[in-house]
Formats: sequence, C-alpha cells, structure tokens
Amino acid sequence: MNSVSHGFAEQPAPLTPVGSLLGASPAMQEVFRLIERVGPTEASVLLTGESGSGKELAARSIHESSLRRGGPFIAINCGAIPAGLIEAELFGYEKGSFSGAVRAHAGVFERAEGGTLLLDELTEMPLDMQTRLLRVLETRKFYRVGASTELPSDVRVIASTNHCPLQAVQNGHLREDLLYRLAVFPVGMPPLRERGDDVEVLAEHFLAELNAQGRTQKRLSALARMTLRQHTWPGNVRELKNCIERAFILGDVVLELAPLIPGAARERDQISDDRRLDIRVGSRIHDMERSLIEATLDYFKGNKRRAADALGCSLKTLYNKLNGYSQNQECANS
Repeated sequence: MNSVSHGFAEQPAPLTPVGSLLGASPAMQEVFRLIERVGPTEASVLLTGESGSGKELAARSIHESSLRRGGPFIAINCGAIPAGLIEAELFGYEKGSFSGAVRAHAGVFERAEGGTLLLDELTEMPLDMQTRLLRVLETRKFYRVGASTELPSDVRVIASTNHCPLQAVQNGHLREDLLYRLAVFPVGMPPLRERGDDVEVLAEHFLAELNAQGRTQKRLSALARMTLRQHTWPGNVRELKNCIERAFILGDVVLELAPLIPGAARERDQISDDRRLDIRVGSRIHDMERSLIEATLDYFKGNKRRAADALGCSLKTLYNKLNGYSQNQECANS
C-alpha cells in the first residue's frame, strides 16, 4: 500500500476570499496564486473547467485585481447568441446597416472600453467570427457593422470554455491561432469534487447568506453534511448553491439534502469499487487498524470527513488516531 501524507488541522480551513472567489483547498489556493500573478498584467487569460466551477467569478476576480478594476467588466456567452447576430453584438452596428437597425448600437467591445471583456464558452463561436475576433485582438481596432471607420479597442479579453481547448481545435470548433492568442496565461478551475472540505464550508456560507436574508437560523443536519461530502457534484458550485437554496425553501429548521439530489442515497450507501486489504494472520490489531484507516483515506483522496463516515467513527476520533500515528513515527525516527 502506498504511504499517504495526512494533515492534522482540527477544523477545515476557513474560506479565503480572492476577489469574488471563495476557497481554502490546495486546488483553489493554486488558482488564487495564478490570479494574483496575472491580475495586474495585461495578459490574455484562458479559463478552463467544468460548468459551474466558477470561471466567470475567476474572470471577475482577475478584473478586480487589475489596473482596469475602475472600468467595466462585461461577460458575454458566445453560445447564447444566434450566429447571425454575434458580430453585431460584439462590435455594434450603425443605424440602417440591416433590417431592424433603427438606431446605432454599441457592441460589447465598445461597452467594455477601458475594462475587461469575458468571452464565455468561446468554442461555441462560429469559426468565421473567430477569424474576425483574432484580427481585433491583434490590431486592437474594429469596425461596427455597416461602418467605414475603424474604432480603437482598449479592452482586456478573457476567454473561457468547459471543453478541452486542444480537443476543440482537433474537432474543428476552435481556431488554433486564436487559442494561442488567448491562452497566454491558462488557468484551470478545479471541479468541486476535488476541493475537499470546501464543499461543506461553501454550503455553510450559502446557508448563512440565506439565513441573513430571511432572518432565520436554519442549519444542516448530520445526514445533510454526509451527503455534501459524498455527492460528486457534477454541476459543481452552481449545483451546490442551488441545492442549498432549494433545501432552505423547503425545510424548516434542520435541512436535509439527500431527497433533493437524484442518486444521493445510493452514493452515500456504497463505495464505487471493490478494494480490499490483505491482512496477514497474526498482525497486531493496532497495525491492522492503521492500515485500514490509511487505505480509506487514500481511497477518499485525503478527505478526512468522508473517511470518518465510511469508517463509522467521528472526525475527532480519526484526527486523534492520525495524530497518534504521527507521534509514534516521530518517536521511531528520533
């Protein structure tokens, strides 16, 4: 069995805000480090990650840590605009330039002047529009639809996608030259299932906001906390926030979550594979217990709360066991 390293903090680390983002897990601390480094620069940023993992909040945090924070932050979803209208939405149009253009309209590049523009779901943009976008990024100039005069563009562009960019290039959904123009500084957003104790503390944060708004004192049940730790959250932070809000609306004082999440009870009651430990007959009980605890922690990727639930002991008991193993190791090495 591979050895695993365990930390011994008694409580999950508090959420650390960076701009609009919250998190205390090592994965999020790395995201914060990258944001703090790239924020004050003018570099283009490509944010990748699953839907609901916080890409727009990361973009806003980059904006808030930049010299452009006094300017506008505008986000546009490239997949939500009909192909025939996306050029007009990006660059604006002149009065009479097409049927229905009864007055001039400023596009998002004009409205974001001096600030930051987030192009969300970049791979949904038509390829011919990607070619025009690349030219604007390189020349920092653009034409309104129907205009003959170029306008200057002083905008920092951040792009995001929930697809693998290189796979999108291979599939013909993203121009390779545009990818490398935008991915000067790539930042990957971790899924919630890889953020450890963040899930429970985020849930408490969202619940505290709802309690403050409603002047209530609702709380999560012990079973709800177990559900938080064992559900895989395919919708990530967005799914978690919506789930807490639904539970808040439907619940009284003590909130349950499992009935609101399809398959949550099944997730709670079984482990996904058939791992076993080989224990030699005559092994000491202490050694067998330690092997089981470390294997369970390894299975749950160091998540002590989930390991304690699976082992049927309290989190405090698990911490005490781990601290004892650590002290015994130090004595053996001295």
